[in-house]
Amino acid sequence: MKGITLHTLRRAALAIAGTCCLLGAAPVHAERLKDLASIQGVRQNQLIGYGLVVGLDGSGDQTTQTPFTVQSVISMLQGLGVSLPAATSLQLKNVAAVMVTASLPAFAQPGQTLDVTVSSMGNAKSLRGGTLLMAPLKGADGQIYGMAQGNVLVGGVGASANGSKTVVNHLSVGRISGGATVERAVPTQLGQGDSIFLELNDTDFSTASRVVEAVNKRFGNDTAAAQDGRVIRVRAPARADERVAFLGALESMQVTPAQTAAKVILNARTGSVVMNQAVTLDSCAVSHGNLSVVINTEPVISQPAPLSNGQTVVAGQSQIDIRKEPGQVLLLKGGTSLADVVKALNAIGATPQDLLAILQAMKAAGSLRAELEII
Repeated sequence: MKGITLHTLRRAALAIAGTCCLLGAAPVHAERLKDLASIQGVRQNQLIGYGLVVGLDGSGDQTTQTPFTVQSVISMLQGLGVSLPAATSLQLKNVAAVMVTASLPAFAQPGQTLDVTVSSMGNAKSLRGGTLLMAPLKGADGQIYGMAQGNVLVGGVGASANGSKTVVNHLSVGRISGGATVERAVPTQLGQGDSIFLELNDTDFSTASRVVEAVNKRFGNDTAAAQDGRVIRVRAPARADERVAFLGALESMQVTPAQTAAKVILNARTGSVVMNQAVTLDSCAVSHGNLSVVINTEPVISQPAPLSNGQTVVAGQSQIDIRKEPGQVLLLKGGTSLADVVKALNAIGATPQDLLAILQAMKAAGSLRAELEII
């Protein structure tokens, strides 16, 4: 130890202790504000329209069962100057009636293009290779905001012959990239006066207070104020260019959200169970055993004696077997982490369908510290 003073040893010890604290500290997970909240008024608008897809290879609607397809074709031809006799009966195989849907993004201007989804509404076998004719797209107010037309791209394929049929993916829905043109813009206001409003994706008072604290720390005090657990009022510049730059900087801020509420999602149809990290478990005892009832019915034939003029009678004889597996009482220790909860539930050895009932019983007993949501 020659040449090393006591002061040097103390400094080295403090440095080592500080390094250990840094290595053992839990990492702080921060997210961009644009992933946690949206700006009030900046939203999409849904558009819907009705149209015809032509050019199908015999896979269109059966017009005898979809009269609206024939009516649409007649109306379209009349609009193009083609008049059909009143008694004409059209038997079309290459036409399908479809619904066209799209989303009009915020600040979209006339002339921009949108992607549209084309879905068959009749009994067409496939939209593959078809072309969508000009279809107006309307909003909830009944106004036309776009026009759609183009070749339909279907991500599936199918074939049939002599009663056999093979289908890969879905053939009655297709998509047209850039198939709609915006005809009218929707006015969007960025806030009211000198303020804009942020809306959190999930209502959480802790996250709202953290956002307010981060914004005030970045742009100065009294810049942000929480209205409630979801809406946050933020003062913004009045000029349009300054406001856009301010919103860009605001969305790029890093904010650490609060831990979400403990929740367990149960899908009763598939037996899926999903839980988040906040789920905890108190100590409890669980006994699980399967109960099965098997009913076998066999026909019993009773024949009459010879020359008795009787009739043969067929009766059924049922045998019921009830089987009950013995259930073992298991002690599940309390767990404060998701790994402990998963380990405890695996110890039960139940199937996913049985786990649904067990989790509900544990919730009713007060052992499961989480909210159960059944979908």
